[in-house]
Amino acid sequence: QVQLVESGGGLVQAGGSLRLSCATSGRTFSTYHMGWFRQAPGKEREFVAAISWSGVNTYYADSVKGRFTISREDGKNTVYLQMNTLKPEDTAIYYCAVRGPFSDSDDDPSAYDYWGQGTQVTVSS
Repeated sequence: QVQLVESGGGLVQAGGSLRLSCATSGRTFSTYHMGWFRQAPGKEREFVAAISWSGVNTYYADSVKGRFTISREDGKNTVYLQMNTLKPEDTAIYYCAVRGPFSDSDDDPSAYDYWGQGTQVTVSS
């Protein structure tokens, strides 16, 4: 069983920045392909960013490309999401997740086996 705990959410003005963290249990974190998703009220959960187990490959939704950066620190079993130039439409609960070992999709939530409880990000205009 893998446990994930997100932190770093909060209230920020448009144009501001936040850095989300996702601490993950398990001795095999360095083998995990990790993703960030978000869900706004009344909307479906949507893909934000993903990072390969090696950290070499990263993937982003078009809506956040150039503003958000995903990274990982294997020594701390943690994945990060640096969010810059935030917009009101970025307001959502943000979740990190571990992709299943037999999946190859980055943006399909069903490809991910373990999820955190989420952290709220609110961007005011």
